Amino acid sequence: MSAAAGARGVLTLGEALGVLRTRGVGSLAHESDLVVGTGGAEGNVAIGLARLGTPVTWLGRVGDDGLGARVVRELRAEGVTVVAPIDPAAATGLLLKETPAAGRTVVTYHRAGSAGSRLSPADLDGVDIRAYDLLHVTGITPALSETARATIDTAVDRARAVGVPVSFDVNHRSSLWQDADAASAAYRSIARRADVVFAGADEAALVAGMTDATDASPADVARAIAAELGPAEVVVKLGDAGAIALCDGEFAERAAVPVAVVDTVGAGDAFVAGYLAARVAGEPLAGRLDLAVRTGAAACTHPGDWEGVPTRRELHRDVGNDPVRR
Repeated sequence: MSAAAGARGVLTLGEALGVLRTRGVGSLAHESDLVVGTGGAEGNVAIGLARLGTPVTWLGRVGDDGLGARVVRELRAEGVTVVAPIDPAAATGLLLKETPAAGRTVVTYHRAGSAGSRLSPADLDGVDIRAYDLLHVTGITPALSETARATIDTAVDRARAVGVPVSFDVNHRSSLWQDADAASAAYRSIARRADVVFAGADEAALVAGMTDATDASPADVARAIAAELGPAEVVVKLGDAGAIALCDGEFAERAAVPVAVVDTVGAGDAFVAGYLAARVAGEPLAGRLDLAVRTGAAACTHPGDWEGVPTRRELHRDVGNDPVRR
């Protein structure tokens, strides 16, 4: 199913990054060849939505440099509408990805003072939130700086004021926060104003304010978030165990799709893109979760952050047991 007739699509905003990854298995201490790409959670989601036929706009600052130009070019090439103020005083952030051993990925960020971290509420003047079906934000952006946090708060408040649903993916990055309590407070503040909350199992416990959730099932934690903070939908991503979703008291559960895993970085973003694409298209809860686990699994089959995200045509293509399509 494509986007619903008359759909205006999704607005997302956050930090974009240049990505340098090793070409083969090995650490940066030894590898001599690097592949240049782009990444960033919100941009990954935007590309996933565009590939699934959902209109989407990404807003974020980039530096006046080659990586910033590449971010804009790749997003636009993938069908994303881009609103990207150029910051001449800061560089585009950088992510280094290495594979020291098969099946193991190490990610290092160089983002302090990046253009993306300098996002400010004034940058929202480049979009009219009323023109969208949904606003999607993550917990990464408010951790980058005070102005970035203010931008997320302003965008969420504006969306709520005009009746635009808000989607929030926790996407916890412990290295960006002083402590877990500060992160939990920020996440809970956004979750209270969100309609849809996405979280991994540990992230869900953080949002729920549970210091010890070892005896609580993912369903219990989802219920606690919905009851205490109020989002109508709570989706818990469980990696190779699949995912569950709670929507207005209704539960759905999906097992993970088995694939040959190359790299899991970006899989959570692809999952979110699949869920939101189905939601915007008006599909029921089971259909949203089904598309989410399929897109998330597909993203695991490629070493790039977003390159493995499928189109709808690719999702429905039946290749049987033959890995070669003739």
